[in-house]
Amino acid sequence: MKENQTELLNQIRSILEELNQLQLEYWKSFSYFHTWQFWIVVLALIVPIIVLLFTIDKRKTLLLGFFGLNYHVWFAYVNKIGINMGLWEYPYELVPFLPSFALDASLVPVSFMLLYQWTLNRQKNIYLYSVLLSAFFAFVLKPIMVNFHFFHMFKGVNYIYLFLFYIVLFIISKLITNLFLWLQKQQSINGS
Repeated sequence: MKENQTELLNQIRSILEELNQLQLEYWKSFSYFHTWQFWIVVLALIVPIIVLLFTIDKRKTLLLGFFGLNYHVWFAYVNKIGINMGLWEYPYELVPFLPSFALDASLVPVSFMLLYQWTLNRQKNIYLYSVLLSAFFAFVLKPIMVNFHFFHMFKGVNYIYLFLFYIVLFIISKLITNLFLWLQKQQSINGS
């Protein structure tokens, strides 16, 4: 490696270590067990998982789980990018270094999984209902989160952008799920 490349990498690593230490200090001071906000975040993580365990259609667990994991991954990526670019922040975290873990890993993906299940079982249009769920998250849940300082937006980000993010992430997750369903169907056709 070039000398200036090594210097920049060392500088980046040093800044990241300092940032991580700062995040840990912030978490201990303002987002730890002693705050009511911490326990709200815990509920946002645990309650959806409990609801999912009791309501998931066991015959469709793999399909719904694959779709939910897909949504979770894309949502976590977008959240991480938004945080790193200074577009938004989550002042209260379940664990340091994993901002928005409760939303990324539970509340949002589980909601979309249950919506997917509901539309499959009732033969409803998932695309229409995903727009409604996205609108709920963007125009109802996020304003509540902003009001109670669980979420802050910067640099011109607004609820319409968030709404579009939810929709795009749903479409990507659904398309990937559809692709894998198609591949599975092709295998069963060709394998039989």
